[in-house]
Amino acid sequence: MRVQCVICDKIEELNDDTLQAKRLRNRPIHTHMCDACHERISERTKERLATGSFRFYRSSRRIEDDF
Repeated sequence: MRVQCVICDKIEELNDDTLQAKRLRNRPIHTHMCDACHERISERTKERLATGSFRFYRSSRRIEDDF
C-alpha cells in the first residue's frame, strides 16, 4: 500500500498486512506520518515540555502510552 506523509509529502510503501495499513484503509481520517517527521515532532515537543511554559493536554491513556 502506498501512503503519503501529511507533512513532507514523502511517498512510502507499507505492507498491506500491518495494523497501520488496515487503519488507513478502514478509517480515512487516520493520517500517515513518515518516521523522520514523527521523530522531529516528538523531539521538539519534548523540548517544549522541558521549558515548563508549554501546556500539553493529554486526551487519553492509550495515546499517552504511545507518546
